[in-house]
Amino acid sequence: MTLLRDMCYPTPRELGLAARALADEHPGEVRLRQAGTSRAGQPLWVLSVAAVGPVTHTPTRNVLVVAGAHANEPVGGATALSLARRLLHEPAPRAGCGWHFLLCADPDGADLHRTPRPYSLLDYHRSFFRPPGPEQPEWAPSLLPPDRLPPETLALTALIDELRPVLQVSLHATDLGGSWVQLTRDIPGLAEPFAKSAAELRIPVENGASDAAGWPSPGPGIFVIPQPGSEAAGAFHPEDTRLSTWYHAHRYAGTTAIVEVPMWASDLVDDPAPHPDPRGALRMLAGRLTADASLVSGVRDLIRPGSPPYEDRAAAALLRAVDWTLALIPRIAVEWTGDGAPTEATAAYIASIDAFGRRLSLRAAAMLLRVLRAQGHPAAPGLDRLVAGWCEDFAARFGARWVPVATQVEHQSRTVLATYERLLAADRSP
Repeated sequence: MTLLRDMCYPTPRELGLAARALADEHPGEVRLRQAGTSRAGQPLWVLSVAAVGPVTHTPTRNVLVVAGAHANEPVGGATALSLARRLLHEPAPRAGCGWHFLLCADPDGADLHRTPRPYSLLDYHRSFFRPPGPEQPEWAPSLLPPDRLPPETLALTALIDELRPVLQVSLHATDLGGSWVQLTRDIPGLAEPFAKSAAELRIPVENGASDAAGWPSPGPGIFVIPQPGSEAAGAFHPEDTRLSTWYHAHRYAGTTAIVEVPMWASDLVDDPAPHPDPRGALRMLAGRLTADASLVSGVRDLIRPGSPPYEDRAAAALLRAVDWTLALIPRIAVEWTGDGAPTEATAAYIASIDAFGRRLSLRAAAMLLRVLRAQGHPAAPGLDRLVAGWCEDFAARFGARWVPVATQVEHQSRTVLATYERLLAADRSP
């Protein structure tokens, strides 16, 4: 597939319009329907591309692709549309299989995070938003009781119940780093086509992803979520992954793959060399993270409950996200400096931890800055300088290079198709 010139990230509304046009153009093969409504009343659109060819020994299968589960990771919607178009011209993956695309799982969040085409990390963070865990469609079941789940989560789980997908793919992205895949079950052979695509497109493979520290890894950049009861390191979040919507497909013997692709690439996360002093490095990173978070918390304390920002819906959402992010940091610092800290680690792993820590403080500061600017708060200029400096340091430390949106889309598309092909091959093997 020939890469297009760089494109923009589509908004939820643009995704819906493009999907409607595709359905109108191919009425016998493509269907667009509404699977639910967001908290703010926006439609949750599902685009389906019908199965083709005879089904011999197995009933019609379904694949569900979920885009936009994290508001600050906008590439998924573009990938979903590109994949749908691709399937119309490459019918082999549709033999006995219907493909279904939830175009944006969190349109409300996506409207608060606007990055049509960021030109720098600072540009990306100027309009940054990532909701707290309980407000994220995929994570909510791991943090909330069933009677408090948001409508986006209920729509997603209902869709899984309806389709019973053999494969669910969740399209994610990282601001700076490399590409990796997380699996709820191993899919043999996926590492080879994944690595080939990354190499051809000059995307580093994040072989020490902090999100998957200590997890089984059948190949570079491929990580299998540990089974219950295992003591995998790197569990830096309060969510229980196995209660997320990723595991809902397991009720129907399905498997979920989470495909991550970077907006800015860094070769530091692809360095397999042993780090000379991982525990020392982690102590330093924990100290920096704590100090950076303290700076943001000091500014956050200037805004008291009952002040004007809480009366504005967008500002209130931003402040909830700031507080959620800041609350994570003490636990993370303890994880990095505790007895479970590794005595051996690769340079790639330490680089991934470094990036993870930087982005936490930066995200909290960027979202807080949006609130202060809107209120004309006197602390806004100082926080603005802090955010700009952190973005500059982040990009310089990691040698950040922009990955064109079309390249991000191509790599995710290839990985989704390879995941399905390898899953089928594994199912057919004796």
